[in-house]
Amino acid sequence: MTLDSADFTLHDITRFPLVLARGDTPPGYAARWEREMQALVAHGAAFVLVHPQARTEEAHEDRKRRGLWLKQHKQALGACCRAVISVEPDDARRAALAAQSAMAEKAFGIPMRMAATVEQACAEGLRLVEAR
Repeated sequence: MTLDSADFTLHDITRFPLVLARGDTPPGYAARWEREMQALVAHGAAFVLVHPQARTEEAHEDRKRRGLWLKQHKQALGACCRAVISVEPDDARRAALAAQSAMAEKAFGIPMRMAATVEQACAEGLRLVEAR
């Protein structure tokens, strides 16, 4: 299966295997997010998901639906997603978020990493993809 960037509105796949999450997510985005994640998994190639900016508060139903999808597809996603890397420039906040992300890593089975800049996140992401 090939990926077509025109099919992705929540993720920028133009730098694949780096997949950059786009800014704010509108309420009701979860169905679109699921389709895009399913396409990435079906593609089968290793990738890293980069969150270049802090997530905004999401609607409860979207968060719930996204969490259920992650749990249901944990094994398939883990086979191709090498990590989720979030960018946080502030040292103290980055350390706090890294501690919180340890729980998400256990729950979803995907390594969670933090970086100070998008450039660092992308360099780390490429290193992780090439390491396997």
